[in-house]
Amino acid sequence: MTDTTAAAPAANKVTLPSLAQLSVLLRRGDLALALVVLAILVVLILPLPPLVLDLALATSIIFSVLILMTALFIQAPLEFSSFPTILLISTMLRLSLNLASTRLILSHGHNGTAAAGHVIEAFGNFVMGGNFVIGIIVFSILVIVNFVVITKGSGRIAEVAARFTLDAMPGKQMAIDADLSAGLIDETEARRRRKQLEDESAFYGAMDGASKFVRGDAIAGLLIVFINVVGGIVIGTVQQSMTFSAAGHTYTLLTVGDGLVTQIPALIVSTAAGLLVSKAGVSGAADKALLGQLSGYPKALGMSAAVMIVMAMVPGIPMFPFLTLGSGAALIAYFIDKRTRAAAGEAAPAGTPGSAAKPAEEPISAALKLDDLKIEIGYGLLPLVNGPDGSDRLTDQIKALRRNLAAEMGFVMPSVRILDNVQLEATSYTIKVKEADAGSGKVYPGQHMVMDPAGGQVNLPGIHTIEPTFGLPATWVDDSMREEASLRGYTVVDAATVISTHLSEVLKNNMADLLSYGEVQKLIKELPKEQGDIVKDMVPSQISHSTIQRVLQMLLSERISIRDLGTILEGIAEALSLGVRNPPQIVEHVRQRLARQICATYLSPQGYLALISLTPKWEQNFAESLVGEGDNRSLAMQPSKLSEFVTIVRERFEEAARNGEAPVLLTSALARPYVRSIVERFRPQTSVMSQSEIHPRVRLKTVGNV
Repeated sequence: MTDTTAAAPAANKVTLPSLAQLSVLLRRGDLALALVVLAILVVLILPLPPLVLDLALATSIIFSVLILMTALFIQAPLEFSSFPTILLISTMLRLSLNLASTRLILSHGHNGTAAAGHVIEAFGNFVMGGNFVIGIIVFSILVIVNFVVITKGSGRIAEVAARFTLDAMPGKQMAIDADLSAGLIDETEARRRRKQLEDESAFYGAMDGASKFVRGDAIAGLLIVFINVVGGIVIGTVQQSMTFSAAGHTYTLLTVGDGLVTQIPALIVSTAAGLLVSKAGVSGAADKALLGQLSGYPKALGMSAAVMIVMAMVPGIPMFPFLTLGSGAALIAYFIDKRTRAAAGEAAPAGTPGSAAKPAEEPISAALKLDDLKIEIGYGLLPLVNGPDGSDRLTDQIKALRRNLAAEMGFVMPSVRILDNVQLEATSYTIKVKEADAGSGKVYPGQHMVMDPAGGQVNLPGIHTIEPTFGLPATWVDDSMREEASLRGYTVVDAATVISTHLSEVLKNNMADLLSYGEVQKLIKELPKEQGDIVKDMVPSQISHSTIQRVLQMLLSERISIRDLGTILEGIAEALSLGVRNPPQIVEHVRQRLARQICATYLSPQGYLALISLTPKWEQNFAESLVGEGDNRSLAMQPSKLSEFVTIVRERFEEAARNGEAPVLLTSALARPYVRSIVERFRPQTSVMSQSEIHPRVRLKTVGNV
């Protein structure tokens, strides 16, 4: 028995939550909100005592005032982005209280005007003044104002704002991308702007739907009042044996009081919704924005004052109110105008009062600023950058190009600055690298460039020209002939693609010059810790950052990606351990470590590596032509032999191209850098590889010998 008795209190302690546990639950925002929503739903089902109903009605009024004040004080509409959710909760709260009060009115209305609580009774007596007809009229006017004026207007504003916001989204997104590709903003700022744009479209879309809550709330209020009045009179006269006059007075007072105590919060929330959706494009709190704009034109206030003074002089119109307000408005306009003139005088230069301020001169040091990449275009190409339809084709392609090159070559190219140059022809453009011309061409917006993949002349009517990137014959045709050109098997590109393709080749040919010391420092800092330790071991005891930069530039000059920077640094460290200090020799050692990557770059579509190998005769000629020792070694071949070598290499590669092959020139490790220095002068796109750079797993195919 003792154990059983002792167990009972323990069981009670487990099942009944303490006050501390209850306070912990209420402090959690998600649980508190869930409890509030559940309480609103419970009120729809269970009856409320009059005292609890009074407290709930007071809570509804305070809640609506809080919403209105928040809408007034916020700086921008997105600061109150939760308004649609709050609007739904407040609407459900009012409707649930309407149902609870209706239950009390119809059940206990015959007991007197306090049957549904003292709040409803007080509102009914205060507004009606003992005459229920006045109460009905006042309530009807409130509903009309809420439903016809405020709710309908705010709903229309929300609908139009949502439509225009969604329609403007593509243009705004392209503007953000254009600023990003032009280097005006960084990636973080671009993400912030995109997020703000998404939040804005979602907010106005939700406000469009939320306005229907307010409209439905107004309609429900009308129906509930009608049902309560008719039902109350029927219940009072038929079931409670009341006279028609007594039943009409009692139930109408209760119903109108109930309608007022719920419609006034609805009117307040509707006003808050109207303020919120009409605040688009206005920054700052409502008082500062409105007063600042209304007081910004003292002439308008002065004209208003003149109209009021004239009306005060009209016979039959009371002079005192109009003359008082007109004089006050004129005085305010005078002081505002005086303050505006004083502010303008302070803004003028001290030495030249009353004159406009001269623009500050640009410092001479600004002329030293150098643009790494720049495209200058004629005025006829401006539609490619910012067309009338809001499209930014060229800037979008430049952004995609920089992203692709970053993934392909291992570092982010500098931002491309696009400028219009009135000295250029209308349809011409120039690409500059470090302010030096690196390429130019002529394109025609609205037309398409057509090229024959076989390299022949295009047999279509148009403007015959030379493609600016690769120097192939091409023809500019009208947009109407685009489909016909595609059916004939021609390559068809638009004007923006021509410029971006030309820019791509210019960037690949000048990557070594674009890899700055600061970019190298950034790449090294972003390395994982285990790879960064290699740099700490080498720099500055064995090698400098500038030498690492030189090695990377030499790799990029042969279009070798530096994305695998960890392997490159390992190759540099290994070369240093062998006593190699000369950057060209370090590069040769690094290339051997990148054998898999280099071979994969030049594989044919069939999966093999096509080769044109250097014969032993020419290997010996290069070995015998080397003079000097160590880092001072250089090539001293006779000009006649160099000319013969150039002729043979050109013939072999042209023959391979006719057979559909794109081979690499294979040499010994000793001769490779010197052969490359000759080949790049007449065939810069040709890759020269050493035998030590061939990966063991690569399939080879020899297509010729030199």
